[in-house]
Order: sequence, then structure tokens, then C-alpha cells
Amino acid sequence: MPIVLAMFLNLLPAVCFAQAPEQQTPPLAVQLLPMVGIAVAAYLILFRPERERQRKQQALLSNLKKNDRVVTSGGLCGTVASVDRDAGRVSLKVDESAAVKITVTLASIAQVAPAGGDTAEPTS
Repeated sequence: MPIVLAMFLNLLPAVCFAQAPEQQTPPLAVQLLPMVGIAVAAYLILFRPERERQRKQQALLSNLKKNDRVVTSGGLCGTVASVDRDAGRVSLKVDESAAVKITVTLASIAQVAPAGGDTAEPTS
């Protein structure tokens, strides 16, 4: 048994420290290509659509005027009574017969109904 152990220990350094043949590394451009592809895909899938949605929402809010029918992000429907862009507030008439008005933030306006319609259509 000690002889087998001694032979194993003699071979151990040769096995542990044997060097593999050197492999050629691909050029840097080929190594970076997957990362560049992931960055482009992230831009096209995540950032670009979000920026377009923000641009449409900003255009919707800048064109908001009196007597537009709107839906808030909370689901309230009403007609714009007044817009105060400096304070970022919009007054909505909710019920004509009881003269109920509420004030909401300008950013909470989610949709504007078409001119002749009773319901608002999604902006996205």
C-alpha cells in the first residue's frame, strides 16, 4: 500500500501542473458583439417604446382644452371645466345636473375622448 501511495504522489504534480495547449482568443470585436446586441435589443424593446408613450402623453396634455371629455388614471370620467397649467391642475365637471366639480392633477389625465363620442378611447 505505501508503494502505491508513493507512486500516486509522484504522479500528482505532473497531473496537477500539466499545462493545456494554448488556445487562441477571438478578437475583441467578436467578444463584444453579444453585449452590443443585447444593448441594441434593450433599447428597441424597453427604452424606445417608453419614450414614445411619454411623448404622446405630453402632446395629449399640452392640447387639453375646455369642454374636452377626459378619463383620469383613477377611472373618473368628466368634462374639462378649466385648465391651470402653471399649477398643474384641471377642474372637471363630473355631474352637470348637480354641478359637481372636482380638481385633479394635470398628470392624472389618462385619455381624451374623441370630439363627438361619449367614451374615451385608449391612447396607447
